Amino acid sequence: MISNELKATIQGAYTRFLEAKSLKPRYGQRLMIAEVAKVLGDIAVDDEGRRAGDPAVVAVEAGTGTGKTVAYSLAAIPAAKAAGKRLVIATATVALQEQIVFKDLPDLMRNSGLNFSFALAKGRGRYLCLSKLDVLLQEGQAQSSTAQLFEEEGFQIDVDERSQKLFNSMIEKLAGNRWDGDRDSWPEALEDQDWMRLTTDHSQCTGRHCPNFQQCVFYKAREGMGKVDVIVTNHDMVLADLALGGGAVLPDPRDTMYVFDEGHHLPDKAIGHFAHFSRLRSTADWLEQTAKNLTKLLAQHPLPGDLGKLIEQVPELAREIRTQQQFMFTLCEQVADFRPSEDNEGRDRPRYRFEGGVIPEQLREIGIELKKGFARLNDLFTRLADLLKEGMDGEVNIGIASHQAEEWYPLFGSLVTRAQGNWELWTAFTAEDPEDSPPMARWLSLAESGALFDIEVNASPILAAEMLRRNLWKVAYGALVTSATLTALGKFDRLRMRSGLPRDAVTCVVPSPFVHGDAGVLRVPDLRADPRDAVAHTAAIIRELPAMVEDARGALVLFSSRKQMQDVFDGLDRDWRKLVLIQGNLSKQETLNKHKARVDDGQHSVLFGLASFAEGVDLPGAYCEHVVIAKIPFAVPDDPVEAALAEWIEARGGNPFMEIAVPDASLRLIQACGRLLRTEQDRGVITLLDRRLVTQRYGKAILNALPPFRREIA
Repeated sequence: MISNELKATIQGAYTRFLEAKSLKPRYGQRLMIAEVAKVLGDIAVDDEGRRAGDPAVVAVEAGTGTGKTVAYSLAAIPAAKAAGKRLVIATATVALQEQIVFKDLPDLMRNSGLNFSFALAKGRGRYLCLSKLDVLLQEGQAQSSTAQLFEEEGFQIDVDERSQKLFNSMIEKLAGNRWDGDRDSWPEALEDQDWMRLTTDHSQCTGRHCPNFQQCVFYKAREGMGKVDVIVTNHDMVLADLALGGGAVLPDPRDTMYVFDEGHHLPDKAIGHFAHFSRLRSTADWLEQTAKNLTKLLAQHPLPGDLGKLIEQVPELAREIRTQQQFMFTLCEQVADFRPSEDNEGRDRPRYRFEGGVIPEQLREIGIELKKGFARLNDLFTRLADLLKEGMDGEVNIGIASHQAEEWYPLFGSLVTRAQGNWELWTAFTAEDPEDSPPMARWLSLAESGALFDIEVNASPILAAEMLRRNLWKVAYGALVTSATLTALGKFDRLRMRSGLPRDAVTCVVPSPFVHGDAGVLRVPDLRADPRDAVAHTAAIIRELPAMVEDARGALVLFSSRKQMQDVFDGLDRDWRKLVLIQGNLSKQETLNKHKARVDDGQHSVLFGLASFAEGVDLPGAYCEHVVIAKIPFAVPDDPVEAALAEWIEARGGNPFMEIAVPDASLRLIQACGRLLRTEQDRGVITLLDRRLVTQRYGKAILNALPPFRREIA
């Protein structure tokens, strides 16, 4: 049982919070606080204060408007403090992370009477590397020829006028304390290729040897994490920490309570974390370049001792592996029948998937040779990086000065990362899958590589359940998974299958404060066109759409394929097209800003979007008074991971359509419908242009799982 003292702390904090903000208690919020407190506030411990017994996991689905962050914070912060544990709140998006740190937690501290400290933990890649900025500002003049050898590794020194202006502006803002070196707080959008030149990773960072170590924005941010009660981070960072055994970057999982907000993303994030890929042509080019660079380096610097001996071994080995890469390229070309296919964002990615994850023997043989080659290369680069580390310390004479070792270390660090990535890919690609476990998905994709095409080799797990069970649920002190969409077809079965939730995890759905029947109408008109007939369905949408959304100041039209989205847009009357902002022409944020500005000016505005506009897009009030959904959002049929999962379920006697496709589509549809009501004042219409919702048995199950809007079915 939860102790009376903890119960009183939580109840008192909630009462104070409501009074301070003149709010009425929400039934769903109260219920969520109680469920979270019950599980996380009553964990049995052993003599060392570690959890004894079964995993303590609770999953709560809480609809939009429940006030999830307040609910879980009010329950979990006092529970973690009472148990002497740290609380890690992990989100899937930067937007929610920042909302929690800059708005929700400060608000809670001001108004609840709870006393706690908190910090934001981001990966190194979100922070500026001062040393890289220094080098870029000097336009490479002070940089030795060594770095120039490694242009391929992202050490390009050429700085054009636009970049020079950006870098100068950064140094000025840093010097004037008007920027903290965090990418997310830079006032304008930064292009990925610009930012990549300004940041570093752990394999390239020289740590305390760096001349900028005392001012390093990343280490300054890390310092703040050491003693705080609550750490706000993202799913990726938690997964990276767990992959390193836990406690490497974040607190030890055994002494940590976790909250996974936007928790429906966790299984996919975990799969992505253990997926590997490599491009054959570009890796072969990289190997050739590395061989040339290091041969040149040895010619410039006659190196004594182990350093010279190790570097001497690289060119020959790199060229040997390169030859095998070329064999592999030729074989893949012969084996693969690349079929055109779209990914979830509608990008064209021709692919060839190996059925059952089984690759032809010839490919496997060369893959094993590549695995061995990259293992040796990785070992050489790791030993070189270790030697350079010793050289930086200045305790061991490795044949070059410590400042030289410091300059070379990031270069060899980047080589370690790339060799290791290739070794991991070929290990996963050639591994024999255990009989009783799901196989790896293995496939090839065609990719552009300048004027030529490249072949990308991929290997990915198809389920993250076992990894999460082993690395997270079994070791964590306690955990909460929450989201507005955790159930599919009204059950938690999908989440259990994909995330490996413990059998005895507590699950509950708490109601949203929205009165859906008063706030919105759900329409299923009869377009007299089957959505499986793309041409007829598209023509019907073109014909009906303008009249359908004419009363809405702001409308959102969601498509399942880029082709249909573009075809509908192209088929509309020219004047009507001027009202439409179509996803992909501008960045997502710019598109949304432009849409809001139009509505603010009293104009009509219609957004056309794909999957990423069906979730996490916040358009309250007039910005979105009508949501039109073209089709039931079934997964892209040729997504290799989903196709491999379907194949595995079928091989075991299951029905992949009913077990995967339908629950997944149900979840996506609920997310899409969630774009309509963002506040209790919002009103509007949802129109679903897919008659399968009423003509098919599975369609009725999907329809019945949707929020209880008033229905108008033609």
